[in-house]
Amino acid sequence: MRAVLQRASHALVVVDGHEVAAFDRQGIVALVGVTHGDGQDQAATIARKIANLRLLDGESSVAQRRAPVIVISQFTLYADTRKGRRPTWNKAAPGPVAEPLVDAVANCLRERGLTVGTGVFGAHMDVTLTNDGPVTILVEA
Repeated sequence: MRAVLQRASHALVVVDGHEVAAFDRQGIVALVGVTHGDGQDQAATIARKIANLRLLDGESSVAQRRAPVIVISQFTLYADTRKGRRPTWNKAAPGPVAEPLVDAVANCLRERGLTVGTGVFGAHMDVTLTNDGPVTILVEA
C-alpha cells in the first residue's frame, strides 16, 4: 500500500456536482493506492503514518493538531510506465480488494478521533486543493 500525502490549507472533493468532502484549515489530502497482497496491517500502518508524521506547521502531526484528513482511493499510484506510452495497472489491486482497505485507512483515522472525509470509490472526482508549502510525501507500508 502506498499513499501520497499533501499538506493543504484548503481541499474539496466533488462528485457529480456534489461536495463529498472538504476542509478550510491546514490538513492532509491522502491519495491511497492498494496493491496485491495488502491487508489490514498495511491499512493500519498507512493510517498511523498519516496521523503521526510531523507534516504540519511547527513540526506537528495531524493527531496533535486534530487536523482534518481527506482519504481518496488512487489506483493510479500503482501505474507501470516502464514500457511504451500507455500505463498498465497490473500492480493495482482490483476494486473488491482495494475498496475495503481504503475504507479501513479512513476508519483507523476516525478511531483516533480525527475528522476524516473521503472520496467516492470508483467515481470520477474533481479534487481541488491548495498545497501548503508545498509539502508532498510518499509513504509505503
